[in-house]
Amino acid sequence: MLLVKGITKSYSKKRLAIPVLKGVNFSVRKGEFVSIVGQSGSGKSTLLHLLGTLDVPDAGEIYFGGERIDSLPSVRRDWLRNRSIGFIFQFYHLLPELTALENVLSPLMIRAGLLEYSFKRRKYRERAESLLGQVGLTHRLKHKPNELSGGEMQRTAIARALISGPQILLADEPTGNLDAASAKEVIQMLRQLCTLHKLTVILVTHDRDIAAVADRTVQMVDGTIVEPP
Repeated sequence: MLLVKGITKSYSKKRLAIPVLKGVNFSVRKGEFVSIVGQSGSGKSTLLHLLGTLDVPDAGEIYFGGERIDSLPSVRRDWLRNRSIGFIFQFYHLLPELTALENVLSPLMIRAGLLEYSFKRRKYRERAESLLGQVGLTHRLKHKPNELSGGEMQRTAIARALISGPQILLADEPTGNLDAASAKEVIQMLRQLCTLHKLTVILVTHDRDIAAVADRTVQMVDGTIVEPP
């Protein structure tokens, strides 16, 4: 599903190049749930952003389903990201003026445009309601983010990540802003949804108890991936 070859990435700070990724080699099989663990600053989130085409590497290659994606034009990367890649972030990034249902629908609103969305609105709404039901939020459809708990906001964000029917889900510290009970609930739900929707999942976390839910765990150390023996 995903293949990374020799990825490097640096950022500039006061004219100095700060290396973050230093030749990452990594692969993920279709349907696999992989956790990447590591200390803050090890490069986990940077790698996830490159895999999701939110940024491009300085060198190396990234392949998704056999297609090289790091060198695609920005319009093509945007298209791929909207249809094939789902994102979950630590701080939810829900739009405060929208209800839970509207937040889940927002990727389809962006993708379809006004005319197409108006024709398919009922179908889209039914899918969004189904996803919110799968994450236990049927009773929260009309609630806005400030009326939801942290766990409920993250479950809304998970439903939003799934609305476009992605092939791969990228989760960046999805439990990092939750209490222990909510974190356990969210990660178990993510595991169940991975199986239900036949998703490939890459989870970035510093918490090894959270990482243990995955099929495989790798470690990020000083900008490189270290596979366990």
